[in-house]
Amino acid sequence: MHVHVVGNACVDTTFRLGRFPAAGETLNAAAYADGLGGKGANQAVAAARTGTAVTLWTALGKDPLGAWIRSRLDMELSDVQVSDFDLPSDRSTIVIDGGGENFIVSGVACCEAFDPIAQTALARRITPGDILVCQGNLRGAATNACLRAAREIGARTILNASPIDEAAFPDISLADILVVNQSEAKALTGQADMTAAAGELAARGAGTVVITLGAKGCLMLCRDQPATLPLPAPHVEALDTSGAGDVFCGCLAGGLARGMPVISAVRLALAAAAIAVTRPGTLLSCPSASEIAALVDQMEFS
Repeated sequence: MHVHVVGNACVDTTFRLGRFPAAGETLNAAAYADGLGGKGANQAVAAARTGTAVTLWTALGKDPLGAWIRSRLDMELSDVQVSDFDLPSDRSTIVIDGGGENFIVSGVACCEAFDPIAQTALARRITPGDILVCQGNLRGAATNACLRAAREIGARTILNASPIDEAAFPDISLADILVVNQSEAKALTGQADMTAAAGELAARGAGTVVITLGAKGCLMLCRDQPATLPLPAPHVEALDTSGAGDVFCGCLAGGLARGMPVISAVRLALAAAAIAVTRPGTLLSCPSASEIAALVDQMEFS
């Protein structure tokens, strides 16, 4: 079973501060660094480290930054399909406070120009039983086209609805599994209660709804279960939460590709994300292949 991840790859510039600045305030960072990032790249690497076959479909600028990103991707993944544009390559600025919380600002010109179905061989490469993973960085219409094509071929679809563009939001009824965090679930539904939010998202057509709750784990609501199922996360001391959501989604896809039931794949994703939050960085925080293999050995396949 093959995992296809469609999404952005970029340079992440991370700044570490004791606290977030107030409006108009300038603070000096305690540390800063550049690294490979982007939700698509992060999730593809996490999925690959579960031991499953992965293809990343992404877009880069024809600039030195794009060449740098591509060289790093080739170190991590054996199959990277790149569409090149005469645009600046995407990049993100990540600001992390002393408690490990973060905010992220991204420039996504390449993602906005990317139309995988029209511009790549994605639809010809997907086969029945494969898994397609999308996020919210592409235009909504482009994401919908990818999800719809995968569905028509007989592949399983995962939509990580982040970041949210409410003006052009993807069709969640095309998602066999929808993954959102608490703030995204509230923005999409207006519900502060996450059980109610999960129910509303399911009513809109998502197959399985997974709402991640940070240190509290996640809530999962499947079509064949009558109520939301809370799944706890391992207790850890968080250093940096910026890469955890991508580790979660990538390991969820990888676990499913390995034949795990959804609940086992979600437990694997929670365990991997718990490791990630104890480390600095986005992609750098992702557990190694050997660490994920040890987690897989602990999972119950039932």
